[in-house]
Amino acid sequence: MANPIAIRMGGYGPPTTGFSRALKRMGDRLTAQFGDRLDIKYVWNIMDLGYRAEDILWLVEHGMLTLGYQSSSYLTDRVPELGVVDLPFLFDRTERARAAIDGALGQLLAHRIEERVNYRILGFFENGFRHLSNRLRPVRTPRDLVGMRIRVLPSAVQARTFELLGAVPLRLDLTEAIAAIKAAEIDAQENPLSNTVTYGVHKFHRFHTLTNHFYISRPIFVHRTAFDSWPQDLCEAMQSAATEAIAFQRELHVEEEEAARRAILAEGCEIVEPTPDEHAQFATAVQPIFGEARKQYDPALLDLAK
Repeated sequence: MANPIAIRMGGYGPPTTGFSRALKRMGDRLTAQFGDRLDIKYVWNIMDLGYRAEDILWLVEHGMLTLGYQSSSYLTDRVPELGVVDLPFLFDRTERARAAIDGALGQLLAHRIEERVNYRILGFFENGFRHLSNRLRPVRTPRDLVGMRIRVLPSAVQARTFELLGAVPLRLDLTEAIAAIKAAEIDAQENPLSNTVTYGVHKFHRFHTLTNHFYISRPIFVHRTAFDSWPQDLCEAMQSAATEAIAFQRELHVEEEEAARRAILAEGCEIVEPTPDEHAQFATAVQPIFGEARKQYDPALLDLAK
């Protein structure tokens, strides 16, 4: 075709991650359906090109990339309502979290994002439950975190959570965090196990604690100006491909977490699984944030999150 529609999909991880494989699955499905009507290319990891992880947001918003994904926490400064899903211990298991983000809560948050940013939201990849890792000592209760310098995502809710746990939160982009961890300039970080291994943090942090303190999703966003200019059949196909890729990525995420746990242990690290009582101490310590949230967010939004 003389003038195919160019689609550039981007992310910030190696091509082997579930997120990258899900993008490729979307592209393959679209190529099979539309053939030479489309010209699809991928930028698996924008950090390899000198960008920060957070740059994926403006690269898509301004059309330099057509489609990307990023943890919702990165958008909380522009879309404050997203802070609701940064609240700690909001979900007790994956099934409930997925149901919320695929249901009315996710639909409302997608609408709020589209009101403020030049995106169309196609759904949410799963980043999953997050855990602690650090270079200093085993963490079993909040008192073990006191004074520990920990990297958090750029979210005021997440920073406040770790203040309540006694740590010193530092809002850093992923690129800054990786450099600071390697240089031992910070003590701790929090991530799903798969992210911890993908970015090599387990080679620098001996101690890992399965806290499940946040459940984070990664919205899939398309440059709205481009999307709205496409023919209807392509828009519908892109949405369908994203929906199928989300299910695919979530299955991979479960496998990646199990593989990452094995990799952490193989590196000689320690993994702490808090007892129910120890886990309750974390949940109790952060309770003040929910009182603060009731003053900050629409009660209807909080009800959807619950």
